[in-house]
Amino acid sequence: MATESSRSVSELIREKKEKRSWMRSTEKLVPAFLLLTAVISVLTTVGIVLTLIVETVTFFSKVPLLDFITQREWYPFFESDPAYGIITLISGTLLVAVIAMVVALPIGLASAIYLSEYASDRVRRIIKPILEVLAGIPTIVYGFFALTFVTPLLRSIMPDLGFFNALSPGIVVGIMIIPMIASLSEDAMTSVPRAMREGALALGSTKFEVAIKVVLPAAISGVIASFVLAISRAIGETMIVTLAGGATPKLTFDPTESIQTMTAYIVQVSSGDAGYGTTIYYSIYAVGMTLFLFTLLMNLLAQFISRRFREEY
Repeated sequence: MATESSRSVSELIREKKEKRSWMRSTEKLVPAFLLLTAVISVLTTVGIVLTLIVETVTFFSKVPLLDFITQREWYPFFESDPAYGIITLISGTLLVAVIAMVVALPIGLASAIYLSEYASDRVRRIIKPILEVLAGIPTIVYGFFALTFVTPLLRSIMPDLGFFNALSPGIVVGIMIIPMIASLSEDAMTSVPRAMREGALALGSTKFEVAIKVVLPAAISGVIASFVLAISRAIGETMIVTLAGGATPKLTFDPTESIQTMTAYIVQVSSGDAGYGTTIYYSIYAVGMTLFLFTLLMNLLAQFISRRFREEY
């Protein structure tokens, strides 16, 4: 019996040693795996940026940079005298983004205030998943919604409105980014200490005054960051503006006219309208680099605002 007991104890000790050795090996492998995934992400980003830079440089070897910036016409498919004035595509992109923000900012912020300050836990558990479902709808669905529902509805109100216009995709892009603004702003407001709310209520403030004059200023960094990120998302939207905005590049700020955005032009050329190695082909990389710079600046601005106006409690 003593011999069997000593064997069982020795076996247990050996099993524990093997288990510890396996755990130590796993602990060494996990950081290496995580480092590998991080390196892959960084290398992928570097590869994308390098591809954009190389192809953009090739484009500017054929088209002067000054013409690209200063010309007010975008006619790359003209054989005799093509024009590559990016300002026309930028104006269409910004027009859609401005309309989207006019729609999304008040609705998203109001939703965030309601969820943070007024909604009960039960209501919040119902509304939050609905917003998340809205954020998960594919943009191609939004595009057909803009084309087949919103545009006819607007044309019934505005008979002179063209079938392709900037107003319809702008409104639908605004609807699409409402969940982003509402969710990020609500998270920022929820992080404000409850003691600040209770102190304001104890001084005689109403619930609305607490939300507007106490909670919102305290969470302003997160709220503004959500606005900037939403603008960046609106600028980079593709399918909605491609389907409902048209393909008429022009320097205009009239939302009833047909326009073309930077992303819509990239889709147009990528669908086979230009051969490989042509100036038109390389133009999509120049447009993509412009779009990349816009979104990069927006993200940097959001980070700056978040750090500059952050409140610590």
